[in-house]
Amino acid sequence: MSAKAKEFWKSTIQIVLLAAVMVGIAQLLLTFVIANEQIFGPSMQPNFTQYDRVIALRHTKLKRGDVVIVKAPDSPGEFYIKRIIGLPGETVRFNKDQLYVNNQKISEPYLNQYKKDPTTFLEGSNYFTLNPKTNKSNFDLKDVLGRATVPAHHYFVMGDNRTVSKDSRYAAVGFVSDDSKAFNGIQGVVKLRYWPITKFEVY
Repeated sequence: MSAKAKEFWKSTIQIVLLAAVMVGIAQLLLTFVIANEQIFGPSMQPNFTQYDRVIALRHTKLKRGDVVIVKAPDSPGEFYIKRIIGLPGETVRFNKDQLYVNNQKISEPYLNQYKKDPTTFLEGSNYFTLNPKTNKSNFDLKDVLGRATVPAHHYFVMGDNRTVSKDSRYAAVGFVSDDSKAFNGIQGVVKLRYWPITKFEVY
């Protein structure tokens, strides 16, 4: 084999090995560091809409207001995108769209668009944050899930589009786990929306 041919095959092998390493690194990142997801459904509108693509960071500290990707406990193999409302050990209560955590008023600026648009209210109601069992605007954790506080290592999550969102208010979803391997585990916190490019945003 000529020196030129040897150099060609050496370069080819190096390129193939480099490509394999890059693919391996990308796979490791997608498995252990980030999650690349596409949004389906209207539960987070208008802040996130159908077919938006987002990057979520795994194994990061969770806080109130974070938008998270969650395994759908009532639909194995599917994922929900929701917002963290209640943290472990907290009480959560709503009264006429006002959130109270441990009896303290909590602002929800991500809902401002809803508050300005009465068409987002459930028909027959002046409010959009309701108990799905009764359609009443005054409810707490015990009313919807039968216990007073969020369990350890779990979170109470809701969609921003609350008149249509299937979330922790429903027993089929309930509190979600901070263990990503659990059937209802949080997979990561949304940090970036990269598609459509016109809605590119870092969180």
